[in-house]
Amino acid sequence: MVFRAAARFPLRASWTGVFRRPGACSTGSGRRNLNVQTTDCRKLKSIDDLPGPSTCTTLYWLFVKGYADKSHLLQGVQKRLYGPIWRSRFGPFDLVNLASPELLAQLIRQEGRYPVRANLPHWQEYRDLRGQAYGLHVNKGPEWHQIRSILNPKMLKPKEASAYAPVIHQVVADLLDRIELLRRRSPDRVTVSDLAPELYKFGFEGISAILFETRLGCLQEEIPRDTLRFISAVNDMLTLSETVMLFPRWSRGVLPFWSRFVQAWDNISDIAKALIDQRLTEIESWVRGGEPAEGMFLTDLLLSEQLSRSEVYVSVTELLLGGVDTTSNTLSWALYQLARDGRVQERLYGEVNSVCPGKREPTTADLSRMPYLKAVIKETLRLYPVVPGNGRLVSEDEVILDGYWFPKETQFHLCHYTICHDEAEFVNPENFEPERWLRAETPGSRFPHHPHSFIPFGVGVRACVGKRVAELEMYFALSRLVQHYEVQPEDDAPMVEPKTRTLLVPGAPINLRFLCRA
Repeated sequence: MVFRAAARFPLRASWTGVFRRPGACSTGSGRRNLNVQTTDCRKLKSIDDLPGPSTCTTLYWLFVKGYADKSHLLQGVQKRLYGPIWRSRFGPFDLVNLASPELLAQLIRQEGRYPVRANLPHWQEYRDLRGQAYGLHVNKGPEWHQIRSILNPKMLKPKEASAYAPVIHQVVADLLDRIELLRRRSPDRVTVSDLAPELYKFGFEGISAILFETRLGCLQEEIPRDTLRFISAVNDMLTLSETVMLFPRWSRGVLPFWSRFVQAWDNISDIAKALIDQRLTEIESWVRGGEPAEGMFLTDLLLSEQLSRSEVYVSVTELLLGGVDTTSNTLSWALYQLARDGRVQERLYGEVNSVCPGKREPTTADLSRMPYLKAVIKETLRLYPVVPGNGRLVSEDEVILDGYWFPKETQFHLCHYTICHDEAEFVNPENFEPERWLRAETPGSRFPHHPHSFIPFGVGVRACVGKRVAELEMYFALSRLVQHYEVQPEDDAPMVEPKTRTLLVPGAPINLRFLCRA
């Protein structure tokens, strides 16, 4: 539930193409990067010295060679041609690509207190248009840090996240009911066709139940109209966000994309505000009646008054945007791989059944005794990182990487997919082998992968704020599903390959057979 919102837009930014040549290593912050202090800048190369494809070459790869929806694979092609660090330019984008864990580690060490994943000027433009506050995705510097420091304890502390377990279990129970309904409706009474959209509804319902402290009915037979409008608006906004970035501001009144983008945001904002206001009315009613206000995330956020009302509206909404796809995509791929590998599935079922016999609902304490369950999720995230490429814009200082000097505001693209599939880091990288993560945790064993070769939730101060909640949702959902069903592929089912739609998503419907366990 990478929370994914910030991670979702690794390539959506108005990256500057203005770079100073090495020689003047001063920083606007009045301090100097340690590397800059100890390095003779005259010996360093600049971004202009980096290898990389021309715009024409990039267009050829994307639209002639067919990498437009396989840009995760293009990372590997370019790494083989140019090495682990290269420059790519396309339209308004000017990127320094990093495709080795050592380079990622160097960058993270120099990112400072207030790094940025990517500029989202079109999000800021909408916020300004509607007079809204800035949230985690638009705010920068100390203002961003203040909001993040308020949200972190409510989302990242294990004890706080564990409090959401009862709510998550309610949503998981609805998912099980939904799976049972769909399989019984199918011609063979066991197959669920196109599983990913159903798991998307689960992800949407799960994070909404936590953030808004209310159920939206995403898994009901008849989904409420406002909920459908909410889901549609989120999909429209995220899809249009890419398109809007490609066109200059003067095109706003000429092309239809901007007006549709604004309308999608308006729908999201209106529904989110109504849900938050509904909760606020309930809290005020309790207070007037002398009763304690009962709730969790949203109630605590409203009662603490650490954020303004406008900041609450925006922050909760942006957390929602980041809290759906990590859960739904990872569960889709995990079930797909389990269906194809009966050995792994039976080992997982054996572990879950031994810890929670009789299909008992697992607790957060039970999860500590399910290392294989966690290994299955880790291996799924390695093979199919939700965001195949992430971003970093170091806003405070200059950066030195591998003998190159970069001024602040350089946009870096972190090539997670290629790193996670690197044979130098992972033996048999294309194989689904959860056991590799058990070896990693065995005392005295040596699991030779770099710490930065696998960072599905990001790393550093910009790591995913919703990691704990996402993990709980995935652990509870997957364990409950394998308790109830043996999952098999359809007969003669073709392999499903991933494609890039900002996120790494299934390139074809995933149809699976759910056979009831005794």
